Amino acid sequence: MDKRELQATFQQHFNTPPEVVAHAPGRVNLIGEHTDYNQGFVFPAAINFVTWVAAGKRNDNQCCVVAADYEEQRNSFALDNIVRDSTQPWSNYARGVLKVLQQQYPLPGGINLVVTGNVPQGAGLSSSASFEIALLKAIAEVFELDIDGVTAALLGQRAENDFVGCACGIMDQLISAMGREDHAMLLDCRSLTFKHSTLPDNLHIVIVNSNVKRGLVDSEYNLRRQQCEQAAEWLGVTSLRDATLDMLGKHSSEMPDAVMRRARHIITENARTQLMFEALANNDIMAVSQAMAESHASMRDDFEITVPPIDYLVTLIAGVLEGAGGVRMTGGGFGGCVVALVPQHLIGNVKAAVTDHDYANTGYQPDIYDCTATQGAFA
Repeated sequence: MDKRELQATFQQHFNTPPEVVAHAPGRVNLIGEHTDYNQGFVFPAAINFVTWVAAGKRNDNQCCVVAADYEEQRNSFALDNIVRDSTQPWSNYARGVLKVLQQQYPLPGGINLVVTGNVPQGAGLSSSASFEIALLKAIAEVFELDIDGVTAALLGQRAENDFVGCACGIMDQLISAMGREDHAMLLDCRSLTFKHSTLPDNLHIVIVNSNVKRGLVDSEYNLRRQQCEQAAEWLGVTSLRDATLDMLGKHSSEMPDAVMRRARHIITENARTQLMFEALANNDIMAVSQAMAESHASMRDDFEITVPPIDYLVTLIAGVLEGAGGVRMTGGGFGGCVVALVPQHLIGNVKAAVTDHDYANTGYQPDIYDCTATQGAFA
């Protein structure tokens, strides 16, 4: 659905044109996996897959939201009594956003919303954060609220943590809000400070969705988080952001093996993430390739969040790149996507290798996206 169709759908449902049409992008994380909730570093880029929200005021205190991509399902609720809806779970993102927003910015009236988007769902590309930030952008513009990108990200995260029930870090919402065209963002998840690095012109972001559904992701995600907290306690630090390999070496024999390996991943991943930021800034593609390869190996062996079809894709693409770019799993794990930084002259070779070999070897039919880094919703 394009912008004009979205406006027409809003007109059809509410008999008036929207006052605002806002959008926010999804994201891909180039490196820095599971470091966000450990107050570490991540290195995402906003991508040119987005959620669009059309919005307009109502003269009561109701919110009515239409999910254009879900057969135009309609969900309504009162702004002074927002509770979870088990019959239309997609609506809980809108409900959560409006509930946490009003704790800081009480709205003077109700709002009509129509939502559509093309961020692949269930692929680890942050369709939910894109939805939350697009909603916040639209509502802020309709009611002329002074909400900057960091505030919007914190509101979106709180909606997902406290209302939807996913214990995500801040990365997804902040890059959706504050991404920069043709750049990736090195984000310090403790201080919420960030700096951008230009992506070299000849490197494309190629995302391959394995179409392995991310089974057990919620329970395993929560277990990994618990293990990281246990490791921090063993090491006597408030979070693994403050841990070092030397500290880990002194305590590793006392710790459960799985807990030790979870900590080793976080400590080394934080170092790799900062190294990759510098490598890209210096156009050191071999260092980028090595950092991404080591990240994937650490996710596979120490954090244990990859699955064989993902490992196969990474090996397949790495064989085409031969150090001229990098590839790794991206996202929470147990399925989803791999991300590759691919020189333009090798994009066709990567696509051909995936198309010719992946299904035959894994039984999964992948989707391939040639992406660009794009601007966030709040600049």
